[in-house]
Amino acid sequence: MPSAPFTFGLRKRLIGVVRATFNDQQKGETPVVRSDTALFPRDSVTWRVHGDVTSMMVGGVASLLLQMLHPAVLAGVWDHSAFRKDMLGRLRRTARFIAETTYADRAIAEASIAKVREVHERIGGTLPDGTPYRADDPQLLAWVHVTEMWSFLAAWQRYGVPVSRAEEDAYYAETARVAEALGADPVPRSRFTAEELIATMRPQLLADERTREVARFLLNHPAPNLAMAPAQTAIFAAAVDLLPDWARAMHGLQRPLVALPLVRGSTLAIAKTFRWAFH
Repeated sequence: MPSAPFTFGLRKRLIGVVRATFNDQQKGETPVVRSDTALFPRDSVTWRVHGDVTSMMVGGVASLLLQMLHPAVLAGVWDHSAFRKDMLGRLRRTARFIAETTYADRAIAEASIAKVREVHERIGGTLPDGTPYRADDPQLLAWVHVTEMWSFLAAWQRYGVPVSRAEEDAYYAETARVAEALGADPVPRSRFTAEELIATMRPQLLADERTREVARFLLNHPAPNLAMAPAQTAIFAAAVDLLPDWARAMHGLQRPLVALPLVRGSTLAIAKTFRWAFH
């Protein structure tokens, strides 16, 4: 069996790799501190789902692929985001928002929400067909929210410790609090209403060359460091696999059927390794 110093050293290294990936050390960012005065209690389903590094990365990438199928979401990224120059920064900001609104002191969470609302108020423009859009459109915010929550939960069910249907409903009911604070409407409060909202929004979705360019940029983006490269390859493949069939078809992506057992097995092994390191 590995010696205690070796085990401790391995845990420390894995934790260091994850923290370096999600925190911009050049800006002095440090991990979000868990608080007993967070928006959600420690025994909430939200704490459980959002606390798993691997499934959150899988779900995060899948949610981005779903979100960009909405022309207005894509336009906001295309017109106002520096994703070509700072994709990692964008992913870090999203991860930090989730962490702060889940685990941080209530004041920090509310400040984070207020900051995002202020950014959304300044973003707007016109789609290629001339249709105006605004980032603070309640329905658009609802699409971003439901695709994130659906993806995080689906990834947790596949690579974490599965929860019951009642706990799935509790997760949507809990996280509705953040969506409403951001101005989203309608906000699903159960798995059924989440899936119903996604189905209702599908006629508005579109995949064109701009969609595929952003998706390619995301999926081909280099890993933030060499240590994360093998894990990122598996996680990105797992994210494509996680997508609903219709979304994967819209993107023109293929589920790697031959390699599927390897993709899921590798991602599950990564998830178990990171859970071991952090507990």
